[in-house]
Amino acid sequence: MSKAYPRTFSHIGISVPDIDKAVKFYTDVLGWYQLVAPTTVLEDDSPIGVMCTDVFGASWGQFKIAHLSTGDRIGVELFEFTNQEQPENNFEYWKTGVFHFCVQDPNLEELVIKIVEAGGKKRMEKPRYYYPGEKPYRMIYMEDPFGNILEIYSHSYELTYAAVAE
Repeated sequence: MSKAYPRTFSHIGISVPDIDKAVKFYTDVLGWYQLVAPTTVLEDDSPIGVMCTDVFGASWGQFKIAHLSTGDRIGVELFEFTNQEQPENNFEYWKTGVFHFCVQDPNLEELVIKIVEAGGKKRMEKPRYYYPGEKPYRMIYMEDPFGNILEIYSHSYELTYAAVAE
């Protein structure tokens, strides 16, 4: 068996309660590109309808989806499901599954202000330094206006962890 090689990341799907507000937030605040405007997908016999039934099972009805792209060409699918539920606590990090995604911005503090002004919130009082007094690498956990957890790094993932890699 050959050694696995590092696959690239293609896209992530994020559920939101209002797709139009989410598209506006992610394009205006994070600067992501809108590739496909919000459209409705129906449970029917079309190829996309059949594929979604394979994934969701029968009786999903319909949902809205929009396609965005980050500055480094990673896709972001935004989903608005008709039976969407807003959890009281969307930070159950101890449960299996994705509990956050991370974006990178060298001006982390300015992005924090923009997210809060757009209806998001800080999960940490202030950014934390990975190597205080040694390197300017910072991070902070936030929530988008819809309760999804996002983290912000000031520097790339590789640079942040290269100092401890052996």
